[in-house]
This record gives sequence, C-alpha cells and structure tokens, in this order.
Amino acid sequence: MGYREVYKSWQADPEAFWIEQSQAIDWDRAPTRALFDQGPVGEWFADGMVNTCWNAVDRHVKAGRGNQPAIIHDSPITDSQQTITYGELQERVAGLAGALAAHGIGLGDRVIVYMPMIPEALVAMLACARIGAVHSVVFGGFAAHELAVRINDAQPKAIIAASCGLEPGRVVEYKPLLDRAIDEATHQPDFTVIFQRPEHQAAMISGRDLDWHDVQQGTEPADCVPVPGNHPAYVLHTSGTTGQPKGVIRATGGHLVALQWSMKNIYGIDPGDVFWAASDVGWVVGHSYICYAPLIAGATTIVFEGKPVGTPDAGTFWRVIQDHGVKSFFTAPTAIRAVKREDPHGEFIGKYDLSCLKALFLAGERADPDTIQWAEDHLKVPVIDHWWQTETGWAIAANPFGIELLPVKKGSPTLPMPGYDVQILDEAGHPVPAGTLGAIAVKLPLPPGTLPTLWNAEDRFRKSYLDHFPGYYETGDAGYVDEDGYLYIMARTDDVINVAGHRLSTGAMEEVLSGHPAVAECAVIGAADSLKGQAPLGFLCLKKGVEMSDEQVVKEVVARVRNEIGPVAAFKTAVVVDRLPKTRSGKILRATMTKIADGEEFKTPATIDDPVILDEIAEALLTVGYPARS
Repeated sequence: MGYREVYKSWQADPEAFWIEQSQAIDWDRAPTRALFDQGPVGEWFADGMVNTCWNAVDRHVKAGRGNQPAIIHDSPITDSQQTITYGELQERVAGLAGALAAHGIGLGDRVIVYMPMIPEALVAMLACARIGAVHSVVFGGFAAHELAVRINDAQPKAIIAASCGLEPGRVVEYKPLLDRAIDEATHQPDFTVIFQRPEHQAAMISGRDLDWHDVQQGTEPADCVPVPGNHPAYVLHTSGTTGQPKGVIRATGGHLVALQWSMKNIYGIDPGDVFWAASDVGWVVGHSYICYAPLIAGATTIVFEGKPVGTPDAGTFWRVIQDHGVKSFFTAPTAIRAVKREDPHGEFIGKYDLSCLKALFLAGERADPDTIQWAEDHLKVPVIDHWWQTETGWAIAANPFGIELLPVKKGSPTLPMPGYDVQILDEAGHPVPAGTLGAIAVKLPLPPGTLPTLWNAEDRFRKSYLDHFPGYYETGDAGYVDEDGYLYIMARTDDVINVAGHRLSTGAMEEVLSGHPAVAECAVIGAADSLKGQAPLGFLCLKKGVEMSDEQVVKEVVARVRNEIGPVAAFKTAVVVDRLPKTRSGKILRATMTKIADGEEFKTPATIDDPVILDEIAEALLTVGYPARS
C-alpha cells in the first residue's frame, strides 16, 4: 500500500489499524483492544502486559541475533569507538537491573539518569525498563538547580550518573553538580550509582554513592518484568513557560507500537540496518530514536559523543556515516546549518564514501528550504523534514520514506502520519481555508506513543493542551495547509507577530533571509513598536569567507523581504551576530531574544547551550537602537 491507502485504512478503522500494528510487539498478554476511554485523552493498550526491554533487547537475542551490533559508540572527543552486540547489551542491562532491584528499586519507582553520550546511558534506561521502574533522564551537565527541580518533581529512589561529560577541550565534572542538586532538593534519593569515566574520577560520599561496577558484584541478573500497557515507561521534563518544567509521561504499550511502526514506515529501517540520530539522551529524540526505536526494530543505533563542527572539523558527520554504514541519518537543521557555515561548498562531503546513506531526516527546528537544498545538492539523497514534539514522541507529519517517497515541497514536513488528524484553526477554534495561517491542532484522540497526561499535573495538562480548543490537542505551533494537504509549520504560536494589525509569520521572513547567499543562519523576532505594535527584527549569522560588508548584507536582506513578502512586513532592521542563542537541542531562543530587545527582565533558560551569547545579542541590539526604541 502507498501512503494514502495506509492513511485511509487508519481513518476508516483506527481501532483495527492500531491493533494490527500492535502485533509487531511481543506481548506477555495481548491487549483486548487498542484505545481505552480513560484518563484525560484516552489510554492505549491499557490491559495488555508487556516489557520494553524485552522488545528492545531480549527478543532479538532469542531470535538468534545476539552477535549483531546493537550500539556503536563513536567519540571523536576521546578518539575511540566501541561496539556492543545485542547479547552483550542483554548481559549489561540485566546486570545493572539486578543491582537496582537488589537495592529496592521496583515497579513504578523513579530513577533519574544524569549521563553524557555513552552506552551506559542507554544501559541505565533499559535497566529501569527491565524491572518496571520509571526513568527520568536529565541531560548530563545540566545546572544543579534545574536538576534539583526535577528531583523534587520525579521524587526518584535512585540517581544514576557518570563522573563527567566531555566537551571539546574540557571535562565537565558531573558529581559536584549532582551533589549540589541533592543538597538543594527537598526530596532525597536513597542512593546514587556513579559510573567512573577514565577522564575524571569523582569523589564518592560513603553510604550514599555506589560504584557502577561494584554495585553489580554478587547480585543476580534481573529478568524482564511485564507491566500494563498504560504503565509509564519514562517521564521527560520539557521546559515550561512558567519556569516549572512539564513532566511528559510516555506510556509503555503505545510507545512500543508507535516507535516500531515509525522505524520501518518513516525511516525505512529494517532489522540489521544502521540508524543514527545525532541528538542527546535527555531530549526526546534521544529517547525515541537513539535508545528505543532502533533497538525495538532490531537495528544498530549510534551513540555519538561529539559536535557537528570542531570535533575535529565539519566532516565529522560524514566520517561517522562512512565508518559505520549509516542507512538513515537524523539530525537538527541547526546542525546542518553549522556544517554549511563552516563548509559552504561541501568540500568535506566529497572526502567520504556515503553510498550507504539513503536519506537525511531533519527535525527540531523548522528546516528552511535553503538548508534542505544545500544538503540535497551535496549529499545526493532525499532530505526529509518532519515535524513532531516532545509531547508526541514521534512524527506528527513526515514524508513516509519507508512506504513511499512523496513529492517534496521544501519548507513543508509533508503530510500527517496515521493517527494524526491535523487541523488549522482560527482563534475561535474554527477550521480555516487552505493557505490561511492559523493555530495547528490535532483532533482527539492522539495516537499511541503520545503523552496521556503530565506527571503529577493533570490540571496543567488540560490547561496547556486541551482547554483552548475543546476536542483538540493544541500544538502551540502556527502554520497552514496548502491545496494538496501539505502542512507548513511557520512558527510557534508565540512567534506569529502582529505588525499594524497584520498577522505575520517570522518563519516566512526567516525563509527569505536564509535564501541570501551570504547568510548561514538567521532568526526573526517581533520587537515592541509604539506605532505598529510589533516590528520584525532580524539576526544574521554569515557564512565563513563572506567578502561583502555587514551593511551591504543587511541592505540586501531588507530588500529581499520587501520584494518577496511585501511592504506589509515592515522589515527594516537586521543585525549581524556571530551566533544565535540556542538550547542544547538546537532550538533558537526567540522568546528570550524578544525580551532583550524589549528591555524586559528575563530568566536565562535552563536549557541554553552558552549563556554568554545573550550578552553578545544585547550588545548587538544596542547598535541598532534596541531596547532604547519605544
């Protein structure tokens, strides 16, 4: 069947569609039906009994594929590579799970995982899943206060951490951050397990801190514990607009079914293929597509400890793909833009044999057409933008490469996946005509794998996602659908600016700016303006080796916006900066930039990659009259 037949089969009978997909999972007790009318938005496969770790590890060993690589760790920072087979992974996971169980961790207990990009991070996650514990992964090196907030919310019995993480040129000691977080937190874990890396040995606190290897001595490996389909597999905290992070829950049964379906149908991955998502554990991509989905599908997953540029150069992505035979590669548009900025002519790409690569997938930030075109021109494979959220756990809209490659429209993540009935609504909740900008919402129920609620915050879940448009999940994104049904994500709802009564998409303006040959990356915000309400303000990062003056580039991009969007955009001001403030997952912090431009107080986001950039932005804004302008 092609995409449209698959989508129509879901529309015709969602219950039968998802029951059929659930048969690709090993159940201890198969669910009697797919969707149960319970909880705020329903629960999937709630009466089934299943174990995630069995489906991600043990069943492949049982099928005779224990010698197949499960995890390849590639660290250009330490100049090392390591391969772990499914058989070895089973032993490591069962060993750690047994140690946790021996120390009182059981069904429903929470365990925080505070780790860098090393295989032990996946082992820790899978060990929790093996015994029915609920893990909450916090990105290694996260600030102590933010870790304390998550400790108080998740209330873990144990914390599993590494002694350090590695950044280019420096070692980040995790243990002092962990100690400070535990001191600050009102909830106290029973114990911690510390994996000592050779690059730094952490000081241990007697009676609380246990060594990763020592704790496993003399304990029995643990078997997989079946859990109900609606049992939380994990809680993942996403940044909240109030400063209080939201704990997104992922239920076990739906998580397994959705990720299994997505690997084959979206990413074109079969058992034994090599899949690489260049993200981090602690972000949803790391959970879904570094740890769980590739292993559930019986593929080989790559755990990469490095950066797109600087470890050692802009060719590191292509070297990894060549060395390990990567079939499908998934990263953020911002990573490709960083590579493009360092290597605008794609010279590094030509140094590697990329014949194994069949597709590049982009998500996490809007993929501007210029970046997609650059990647297509140099990689000679389909470049597929797809759109999803921490809350959904897998793609809302995509080009289903594993079913059929649909015609690509640059700037669009293509069409909704089965389970998602995507609508564009006006403020009153009414559908708008094709081509009209509006709020993107998904008609309830959401499909398997999406969040059933928030951790200890059902009222907040309803208020954040359900109350504004009754009967819909509010995505918080704005966009439109064209006459062919293709979806276009133009901005967060908050980033749609109002210029003299005209609702304008910052994403559309960014698309025009990024089309200028000198621009490597850009952002547009709406700054306060006493006459027009808001005025667009552009930030430009230029490509390496640009000979044009900053003033000339600004003049030309202003003219481009006027020509391509029109005078209604009132785009008159842009500033050249060395870099844009981003989260560690690559999202540009537009809301924080807006506060700086407007002269408002702001809290430095906990997820920011480098807080110093905010000072650079403030200095650049002074050169163009912000925030003095009123």
